[in-house]
Amino acid sequence: MATEEKPGFNARLWRRFITIAQPFWRSDERWRSRGLLALLISLLLAQTACSVLFNQETGEFTSALAARDPDRFWSSIWRYTALLTAAVPIYGLYYFVRDTLGLRWRRWLTHHFLARYFNQRAYYRLNSIAGIDNPDQRIAEDINAFTQQSLYFSMIMLGAVIELIAFASVLWSISQGLVYFLIGYAVVSTWFTASVFGKRLIGLNFLQLQREADFRFSLVRVREHAEPIAFYDGEVREMSALQRVFQAVYANFQRVLRWQFKLNLFQFAHSFLTVVLPTVIIANDVLSGELEVGRAIQAAGAFAAILLALTVIVEHFEGLSRFSAGIDRLHAFSQALDAQAVQPDQAEGGGSSQIHTVHGFELSLGQLTVFTPNREHLLVQGLTLAVKPGEGLMIVGTSGAGKSSLLRVIAGLWNAGSGEVVRPAGPDMLFLPQQPYLPQGDLRCQLTYPQTERDISDQELLQWLERVNLPTLAERFGGLGAELDWAKVLSVGEQQRLAFARALLAKPRYLLLDEATSALDAGNEELLYGQLAGLSITPISVSHHQPLLKHHQQVLALSGGGSWTLHATAAYRWV
Repeated sequence: MATEEKPGFNARLWRRFITIAQPFWRSDERWRSRGLLALLISLLLAQTACSVLFNQETGEFTSALAARDPDRFWSSIWRYTALLTAAVPIYGLYYFVRDTLGLRWRRWLTHHFLARYFNQRAYYRLNSIAGIDNPDQRIAEDINAFTQQSLYFSMIMLGAVIELIAFASVLWSISQGLVYFLIGYAVVSTWFTASVFGKRLIGLNFLQLQREADFRFSLVRVREHAEPIAFYDGEVREMSALQRVFQAVYANFQRVLRWQFKLNLFQFAHSFLTVVLPTVIIANDVLSGELEVGRAIQAAGAFAAILLALTVIVEHFEGLSRFSAGIDRLHAFSQALDAQAVQPDQAEGGGSSQIHTVHGFELSLGQLTVFTPNREHLLVQGLTLAVKPGEGLMIVGTSGAGKSSLLRVIAGLWNAGSGEVVRPAGPDMLFLPQQPYLPQGDLRCQLTYPQTERDISDQELLQWLERVNLPTLAERFGGLGAELDWAKVLSVGEQQRLAFARALLAKPRYLLLDEATSALDAGNEELLYGQLAGLSITPISVSHHQPLLKHHQQVLALSGGGSWTLHATAAYRWV
C-alpha cells in the first residue's frame, strides 16, 4: 500500500524528481527533446552574454555622461541599440522553445501515466488504497505543473550558474571586497530561508494541493448526482458539506498566507538591500575619485546579478515549495501505480493467497472462496460449479450475501480469496451493471462501446435499437451522431435498454447481468432476455425477478457467511 510521506526540501526530493523526469529523456522522443534542450541552453547562454554586455554599456554611457564626453556617449548608445536589436529575438525565442519543450514533455508524461493508470485496472484498484487521493488531479494538473516548472526552475538554476561565472570576473576587477561580502551574505540568507521557511511552507503547499482537489471533486459529485439530490431536497446538506470542505481549503490557505507574508517580508528586505549595499561598500572609492561613476554602476549590476545567482532559492522559494509539493504527490502516485503493476493481486487482497484466473472456452469455478478486498468479510466458501454455453446461471440471495461480489470475481476485478476461475477472455464475456455506463460520445458510440472502431452501418444500429424497444431514440435526439450527456437525458429504463442493445450487438458468449433490467417492466425485460438464446449468449444473472428463472438452467442461492446451494432451475422453489 502506497502512502504519502511527509514532504521536505532535501536530497530525497531530488531523487524523486529524477525518478519522474528520467523516463522522458530516455524515451523515443529523446533526440528531438534533447535537441530542443540544447537550443534552450544556447539561448540561455546568449541571454547571459547580452546581460553582461548591457551592464557594460550601461556603465560606459553613464561614465560618458559624467565626463561630458558626447562622442563616447553616442558611440555607447549605438552599441547598446545594436545589442538590443539582437537581444529581443533571443529572449522571445527562449520562452517559445522552453514552453514548446514543456508541452511535448507534458504530452509524453501524460500518456505514460495514463498507460500505467489503465494497466491491469490500476484505476479500479487504486480506489481501495488510502492516501492516493484525486488521481485525476495528479494526471491533469500535477503533471502539467511538473513539466513546466521543471524547465522553469532548471533554467533559472543553470542561468544562475552562468551569470555567476560571467559576472564574477567583472566584479572582481572592480572590488574584491564586494566579492567576499557577497559570498558571506548569500550563504547566510539562503540558510536562513531554508531553515526558517523550508519544511513548514512546503508542507502547507502540499496540503493545499490536496484540499483544493478535494473541493473540486466534491463540486463534481454534486453535478453528477444533481437529480437524486434534487429529489431528496438535499441542497442544504450538500451546501453544508461543500462549505466544510472549502473551510479546510480556506483555513490551510490562511496558514500558507501567514508564512508567505513572513517570507515576503524577508524577500523584500533582501531585494532592497541588494540595491544599496554595493553602492555603500564602494562609495568611498567613487567619492575619492578612484572609481568612475560608470564603474560603480557596473559594480552594482554585477553585484545584483551574482547575488541573484547565489540566492536563487531565496528569491524563488515560494514557487519552489509548491513545485516540491507537486513532486511528492506525483511520486506517490507513481509508486502506487508501480505497486499495482508488480503485485496487483496482493495489493488489493492484502494477503499471500489469491484467486487464480485462467482463460478457457467455458466458465467454471473451482473451490472458490471469496473475501471482500481487505479480507474483512467471508462471502463465499468452497464454491464449485460450471456454466456451459447455453445453460445460464441465476444468482439469488439476500442483500449483502455476495451476489454482485461474485460477479466481480468472475469479471476479474476482485482477487481476495482462493480457488480458480476459468473464464473466456476479452470480448467473449461482457458485464452489464444495474446503472449502465454511458461514455462521452455520440449515440453510435453508446451502442458500440468499447469497440467503437467497428464499422457498422447506421441501418444495422437502428435495427438493434428497435430490438430493445427504442425505435425512435435516434430520431428524438438528432440521429446516431448526436452527442449529449446521455446519463442525464435518458431515463434509467432507457439507459438499461441501450446498454442491452450494446450487449446484443457485441454478441459475447457469456453476459454478466447485475440487476441490469431492474428498471424495466416485465414486458421489456422478457423482450430483452428472450433474444439471448437466439444469439448464443449465455446469461449469468443477479436478479430478484422470478420470471427470469426460465432463461437459466441453474440457480445459485447465496445465504451469507460463505454458505451456498446450487439447484437445477426446475427443482428450485422461489423463496
